Formats: sequence, structure tokens, C-alpha cells
Amino acid sequence: MVEIAYWSGTGNTEAMASEIEAAVKAAGADVESVRFEDTTVDDVAGKDVILLGCPAMGAEELEDSIVEPFFADLAPKLKGKKVGLFGSYGWGTGEWMDNWKQRTEEAGATIIGTAIVNETPDNAPECKELGELAAKA
Repeated sequence: MVEIAYWSGTGNTEAMASEIEAAVKAAGADVESVRFEDTTVDDVAGKDVILLGCPAMGAEELEDSIVEPFFADLAPKLKGKKVGLFGSYGWGTGEWMDNWKQRTEEAGATIIGTAIVNETPDNAPECKELGELAAKA
């Protein structure tokens, strides 16, 4: 079972989650997609393959009222998990994703892939690729 948990402010990261979910299904794996606000850390941590989505916020950071506290609680439970990260951005160079990836690896997870898209995904190949990687993980 692949778990996709995400937060979206403008709808771009939500669109990415939908594209990734479709790719996981097309590759033959079971998938569940939820917003961070609608799930729990324990539910997400209970899955074997976890895809987390958050757009770049502020000075290239995770969203601070929902995603950052959720991830801080989830990180100690990621040891040995296969994790993918995704999100959209409208400025900068993707530093928020590099930092998030490093924090996830430091928590003991194996990164299976990342996908970042500038603004709207519109059938972004990065989303399809991450979904396929998750289905095979």
C-alpha cells in the first residue's frame, strides 16, 4: 500500500498528488491519498511506502502550521521506510526539497525519489515517474 499525504495551498501540490496517485494505480499498486489535515501520523507511518507532498513556502520552507509539525512528529517513525517527496514552487531553486530530503534521510528513511514542479504540474513527467517508483518500491 502506497500512502500519499500532502498539503496544498493553491491546488498545485494537490494536482501533483492526483497525477502521482494515477501513476501508482496504472503501475498496479494500491494507493491511498489524503491531506495531512485528514489523517494521523500513526496512519501514515503504518504504511510501507510513503509519499509526502508540500509546496515551497516562505523562504523555501515547509508549510509551518500543518506540515512542519506533522513531519516533526512523523520523522522518528520513518526509520526503514521507503519515502518519496513532492511539491510545487514558484520561486527559488528547490532548496526546501533538498532540506526536506536531508531531514528524511537523517530520520533513517530511504528516499525512493522526489518530484518538484514549477507552478502547475499539467501532466508533469516527474509525477508519473515518482508514482511508478512508489509502485515498484
